[in-house]
Parts: sequence; C-alpha cells; structure tokens
Amino acid sequence: MKSAMDRVNLARHKKRPTTLDYIKHIFDDFIELHGDRCFKDDPAIVGGIASLNGKSVTVIGHQKGRDTKENIYRNFGMPSPEGYRKALRLMKQAEKFGRSIVTFIDTPGAYCGLGAEERGQGEAIATCLIEMAGLKVPTISIVIGEGGSGGALALGVTDEIWMLENAIYSVLSPEGFASILWKDSSRSSEAASMMKLTAEDLKQFGIVDKIIKEPGKGAHDNPSKTAELIRSKLLMGLSKIEGIQRDTLLEKRLNKYRNIGEFSI
Repeated sequence: MKSAMDRVNLARHKKRPTTLDYIKHIFDDFIELHGDRCFKDDPAIVGGIASLNGKSVTVIGHQKGRDTKENIYRNFGMPSPEGYRKALRLMKQAEKFGRSIVTFIDTPGAYCGLGAEERGQGEAIATCLIEMAGLKVPTISIVIGEGGSGGALALGVTDEIWMLENAIYSVLSPEGFASILWKDSSRSSEAASMMKLTAEDLKQFGIVDKIIKEPGKGAHDNPSKTAELIRSKLLMGLSKIEGIQRDTLLEKRLNKYRNIGEFSI
C-alpha cells in the first residue's frame, strides 16, 4: 500500500503526463488561445477550444515542463496573475457561447514573486474563485498531479472535482507544512500523512467527487491509457451535468462548496 509521501512523489514524477499531454490524447481539434488582454500570455496556464466526441468544450489547465529549459519557460507550472486572468477570460467566453469547461489542475502553487504580487496575484485568484462559482455552464476539474494552495483552487471551483489516483490536493506542500510546524522540512513524510492530501482522503471528506484509477505504476507508466480512462469518465460526467437545468446546476454548485469543511463536535 502506498504511503501519502509515495503519492506525493508520484504526483511530482518528472515523466508524469501534463495538461497538454492529456489534451492531445483526449480531445480533437484543440485550438490554443493566448493572453489575458491586459499584460501578456502566461505559459504556466494553457487553454483553448477543443472538441470532445463532436461537441465543443473549453479546456484550461496548469502546464509544467519536461526539462529545465521548458520548466523555466513554464515557470515550473506556477502561474502569474495574467495566467489566471487568461483562464477567466476563456471561462467567460465559454459561458457566452454555451460551452462546457474542463480544467486540469497541476501546480505546486501560484507564483509568489514580487512582480506577480505587484500585478495583483491575490485579486486575480480571488476573482477566479468568485466568477467560477457563478458560471452558467457545466464545469469539471481534474487534479492530475499536484494541487497546491490557491494556485490550484483558482481552477477548481467546479460542479465536480475529480482526482487521479496518485494526485494530491492540499493547502501547501508537505515540506512547507513541516517547515512551519516543526521548523524542519526533512519531516515532510510525516507531514504528508497528517495533511490528508491523497485522493482517498479527500474523497472520504466529500471534497472530491471521483477518483480515476491509474494504470501500472502510475499515469507516467501508460499516459495514453490514463487519458483513455479520463476521456470515458468525461463523456459520462459531462453528459450527466449538461442535463441539469442551469438554475439547479448553480444551486447544487453553491451548496457543494458551502458544505465543504462542515463538522460537528
């Protein structure tokens, strides 16, 4: 049985499929769109219009690199404010034209550099959260690797949240947790167990709606098979959500997030 830290390491595996890998295998006729119409394009978030079983959808996701050069270009999958503003622009466009939205979450967190803060990182994330909650089209998010903090949540206020079996979703990294709690990042394995960041934990808490099994040793072992599994789930999941009346859809979405975190003593 895999430990929580085993899941963390698999979520970070250097060969783990990225958003663009899944887009290539799951969707047809993907047209990538760029820029936030305010500052610049952010390669740490990719998005555009694609076709799924003959139906147009909007696809958005965090994007990491494969090697050092690409990771520098993609800022290791850590978006700046313009990335979130690009994502929101594409979501509002999807709403205007009645397209369902699929997001792929895979980031250690939003970029916290000086420039990002100066350009309104917190505001950009907060606006995504607010606007996503009220989108009048079906939305599904899938955590495919790391789901770190508000940088991940900014693409995750959706009708359903799914996770791959070896993905993680948490308020911060195990190393960060250990550094804050014990002033010792080497206790990250212990922290990972305490944080309840695995797909199984989050499904048990009612935060995640569905866990998608990974073939072999993990998604990196067979990317095309993993994509095939996601595609089959998406076809069924979107079909179900698209059949719900819009007012009911919004009510269900808002109730979902109101109920997360409730507990009784």
